[in-house]
Amino acid sequence: MIFDGHSDIWTDVTIRTLNGESDIIRKYHLNKLIQGKISGSIFVIWIDPPYTEEPYKRSMQIVDSIKKEFEYCKDSIVLAKSFDDVEKALMENKIYVFIGLEGLSSIGENLELIDFYHHFGARHASLTWNEENSLATGAKGNPNRGLTKIGKKAVRKINQNNMILDVSHLNEKSFFDVTFETDKPIIASHSNCRTLCDVPRNLTDEQLRKISGLNGLVGINSFNEFVHKDLEKQTIKMLVNHVAHAADVMGVDHVGIGMDYCDFLDEDSMNGFSSQQTSYTKGLEDASKTYNIIIELKKAGFSRDEIEKIAYKNFHRIIKDITR
Repeated sequence: MIFDGHSDIWTDVTIRTLNGESDIIRKYHLNKLIQGKISGSIFVIWIDPPYTEEPYKRSMQIVDSIKKEFEYCKDSIVLAKSFDDVEKALMENKIYVFIGLEGLSSIGENLELIDFYHHFGARHASLTWNEENSLATGAKGNPNRGLTKIGKKAVRKINQNNMILDVSHLNEKSFFDVTFETDKPIIASHSNCRTLCDVPRNLTDEQLRKISGLNGLVGINSFNEFVHKDLEKQTIKMLVNHVAHAADVMGVDHVGIGMDYCDFLDEDSMNGFSSQQTSYTKGLEDASKTYNIIIELKKAGFSRDEIEKIAYKNFHRIIKDITR
């Protein structure tokens, strides 16, 4: 059993829905999730390039597409809002999906939209993607700009709504501003270790320790540019080194999986953040290959108990602690 803390499947659902398709998860994703032994995941509402200039409009297209898609996948997917729904899905042999928000550019300064998303079913939120917005600054923004006043209010509203607060994509100043503002555990749903791959999207050891100190977790990311700068070393074995380093720094209770597969994204979306011809770590080309990381963790000497924590138990703890 595996919980994948980050998936952009709603992006594919939206693109195909707007092109007149339906029953998209069953046609294009369900078998891959099953083959990869993924029991649950966070599917995020992400404002994909080239739609970043009209984030609210795009987010409403995604919301509408999710509503339409759930009419087709109810027999295989449970829309989860709490751990009770996780248990229900497991009993019914269904995949449980939390709706997440990868960045809040769509709300501008209107914090009431966080309540709207929560009512819609979202139980996860991050403040930015890579951009600067009204709330905070992403990894590609001004390094001296952190949370704004309204961004601090957004953190508190996310906490009050019992939503999981995600710090992946934030720049360092925004990251530490969040840690001073939150009163609940935080996650970095899809980030790796900067000690092993020095890119802005990865986390320093200081950031890893801060997350563990707040009883949060980091989901290790299979996007190849965050694994190693050398193309030949963008392998599943190297990704396991990130798992091991995070476990050494944070403790194994604070490490999870957030794969961030991009195999289904189109060229327009990929050009917004990828500089290579492929986006995958060798051995983790798409969701169907996810169990390969469990095999590699066993080879690397992780115990059964440690692997279960990394695979799903640590995320389940966060879900139990926060969502309602």
